Amino acid sequence: MSRLWLVNIEPGTSDEEIRDFLVKYGFPPYDQIEHEAGDGTRPAAMLTFASTDPNALGTLQERINGMYWKKRKISAQVMRDRFA
Repeated sequence: MSRLWLVNIEPGTSDEEIRDFLVKYGFPPYDQIEHEAGDGTRPAAMLTFASTDPNALGTLQERINGMYWKKRKISAQVMRDRFA
């Protein structure tokens, strides 16, 4: 299991838009998504990929980290489990 933290997405971006964006850049479809609105200035989403290796996800993450999408510079980070 791997998780990707996607930060600074445009408010109101749908799950389908996020999925389509990631698939366009080679990601497999995610299995679960959790949105984090925060204070509204830098909304984020935690994406879970049940059958994707964290190292493979890290390679894919490099493709989109720092990219401009929907007029915002997004940040993508693979979340590592401490006790995996």
